[in-house]
Amino acid sequence: MEKVTLTEKEYDLIMAIRNYKKSYPNGYPEILWYIERLFNELLDEREEKKEK
Repeated sequence: MEKVTLTEKEYDLIMAIRNYKKSYPNGYPEILWYIERLFNELLDEREEKKEK
């Protein structure tokens, strides 16, 4: 097994995804929005690194 170092955003995304089903129905819309936002931010960061 390989150990990987995660950024805080990557860790937050993984934990949010793990808690996604537990949030239904009360926290469902908010956690889905949070997951999408984190995912998009991580994609944007990677694109910025590629451009440099």
